[in-house]
Amino acid sequence: MYIIPAIDILDKKVVRLREGDYGQVTNYDVTLEEMIAQYQSNGTSFIHVIDLNGAKGDFSNQEYLFNVIRKTEMKVQYGGGVRSIDKVKELLDAGIHRVIVGTQAITNPTFLADLSKAFAGSDGYSDQIVIAIDVLDEVIKYSGWMESSPIKLMDYVDKCLALGFYRFLCTDINKDGKLGGAGIDLYTKLLDHSPFIKLIASGGVSSLADIEALSEIKVESCVVGKAIYEGRISIEEIQNWNLKSLISI
Repeated sequence: MYIIPAIDILDKKVVRLREGDYGQVTNYDVTLEEMIAQYQSNGTSFIHVIDLNGAKGDFSNQEYLFNVIRKTEMKVQYGGGVRSIDKVKELLDAGIHRVIVGTQAITNPTFLADLSKAFAGSDGYSDQIVIAIDVLDEVIKYSGWMESSPIKLMDYVDKCLALGFYRFLCTDINKDGKLGGAGIDLYTKLLDHSPFIKLIASGGVSSLADIEALSEIKVESCVVGKAIYEGRISIEEIQNWNLKSLISI
């Protein structure tokens, strides 16, 4: 298992939300460019960037984000406001390593099937597309976690798998931004249901002990954000963990 540092952007500022609530924002006195430089200088090669404006349909951040991302040699897992197949293609063509799709896949019943067809025959496309599952008490949330889906969690996983998508970013909203520990129970249920999915855990990671617990249940990777900004986990510790994990990303 490896660790992916997270950088969430709201109004061009580095922030973290608590439980996905835009009314509970913590701002950090650092820019996206500075965070990327810190990670890169410490040997980190993979980051997770989320456009929180885009997640709720406001695309005012995108030009700024794309300009910054284009300048880095780091691998970027990007999400927030990816609403079309053309946008997925644009991002991958621009060099984004992985693209996260969430709201559109939930609200448009044909989106995932159309996306699968659009990339049929393309080498590695399933590896580059990440399906976001944002979960609150086993209910899937979307549109910046402001809306609830009637689709049952495991049924949705099965649908994605049937269409060739096997990498999932699962955020346990109950845990997110609280530094109270990762959602081990939720991730265990997902992996018990579908042992072969590549699961990226997100939400609540506050220490290396949490990371060790996630590693024990065989998640592919985990996203860490607030714990870094609050000094609970250092960039050096992340680098050392990833080196020891011997995982190619």
